[in-house]
Amino acid sequence: MKGLKKQRRIQIIVLAALAMLLATIFVGFALKDGINFFRSPTQVLEEAPPEAETFRLGGLVKAGSIVNRAGVQFDFIITDGGAEIPVAYVGNDPRPDLFKENTGTIATGKLINGTFEATTLLAKHDETYMPKEVMDALKAQGIYKGPDAQPDS
Repeated sequence: MKGLKKQRRIQIIVLAALAMLLATIFVGFALKDGINFFRSPTQVLEEAPPEAETFRLGGLVKAGSIVNRAGVQFDFIITDGGAEIPVAYVGNDPRPDLFKENTGTIATGKLINGTFEATTLLAKHDETYMPKEVMDALKAQGIYKGPDAQPDS
């Protein structure tokens, strides 16, 4: 009788361990495409990611760089003050209303032949908001000025 109980406990422990291993594997595969790492233009130029990797590129929309194409697609340049990356928006959604020159943006997509092909765009939603990653990258380049900063004279 004792041997049977011990054998059942071992079987339950082994089955529980296998179930946890399978759950971990399934979660890993599910998150594989859902995890997008943020990079600034300087980071992308220093170490270009593989073409198959989807990531987020953030910075400021360079003044005078927005060029409209057919439909909702358009081109622009993201800069962090130290580097610039050309971006081709190839998504299906219209441009965000707050997307404009000299404002913070984060684009999700892939770097293909030196051009970032963005499928989604995020734009700041008010005058004081900027994604933390973008703000940190701009501060590192010495071009970020907070909302309370005095304009250059």
